[in-house]
Amino acid sequence: MSKQTRRKQEKGFFDEEYRRAELAKHRDPLKRLNTVMQWELFRPILEKCFDKPAKGPGGRPPFDLVFMFKILIVQRTYNLSDADAEFWLKDRLSVQNFLAITLADDVPDEKTIWAFRNTLCQAGVVQTLFDQFRDHLRERGLILSQGSILDASFVEVPRQRNSREENATIKTGGIPPDWQSAENAPKLAQKDTDARWTKKNGESHFGYKDHVKVDEKSKLITEYTVTDASVHDSQETEPLVDDSDRGKPLYGDSAYAGEPIAKVLEKLGVENQIHQRAYRNKPLTDEEKERNREKSKVRVRVEHVFGFIENSLGGSFIRSIGTIRAAGIIGLINLTYNMFRFEQLQRFGVRS
Repeated sequence: MSKQTRRKQEKGFFDEEYRRAELAKHRDPLKRLNTVMQWELFRPILEKCFDKPAKGPGGRPPFDLVFMFKILIVQRTYNLSDADAEFWLKDRLSVQNFLAITLADDVPDEKTIWAFRNTLCQAGVVQTLFDQFRDHLRERGLILSQGSILDASFVEVPRQRNSREENATIKTGGIPPDWQSAENAPKLAQKDTDARWTKKNGESHFGYKDHVKVDEKSKLITEYTVTDASVHDSQETEPLVDDSDRGKPLYGDSAYAGEPIAKVLEKLGVENQIHQRAYRNKPLTDEEKERNREKSKVRVRVEHVFGFIENSLGGSFIRSIGTIRAAGIIGLINLTYNMFRFEQLQRFGVRS
């Protein structure tokens, strides 16, 4: 064993400041986000949502609303549970830098984080926050609106261990009778009766779907809807397409092919660039295959969106229960993606 021993250094007055300066030299995604984001843009919406009369004097003052909103962005950046988010607030200097706090500052616990997000979800405010930032990007000329791409991705939730009979009841929109007793109330609270099973390419999925419309040029998400996982991609075409798509190309894979969607797009005056699909006893011609290859050069850009969510934002697996909370968290995922895409566009020289 070496006789050398590590000397324990005395803590210096400026040690934390020096460590923060060292961290600033590294490629911290949260630091990059802070350099371009105008966080006060969201304050009026948050204040309207939390505009409640005070219960009376005394008690701990509430945390700043924009501060709490930024914590939700940290969660979605790293796909953290509420308990992990509380730990990171206390443990990670990079997160503390992002939130402009120090080790001496109070931070919200996991229940406070849950309650803040739940209030936003129940009030449907996440969609408003998303729309506000989308409109801000459009005003800055970053959404070019020369064409759009449709696609959908599974968002899975913890799988449930139910009997076949229980699943059959849930699938019809009911609740198994034995779950409704007072003694089983805790069990029911932990059961997601809105999520659904589905299969794709032989693989089973349980949860929800994030249906998006993406700007062809900027790869920014301009619209989204949330459904359970069993809803076919094509069923959300009409809610996603609007007058802003009139006269412009709309791309999508063969899941959106078919006469019903073609009629919807024709009615709206949208240029149909959906992939053509082969049918039984009716294979695609060489000309149709070539057209699909040309469309794929544009359509593939939407894969970059979901790829970033899965690989750079910690994935789209969520831990909530019920459609309302799932829709809110999926909206936050889409909003967080748009924030990071905005930062990329600025860093790579796309100026507004």
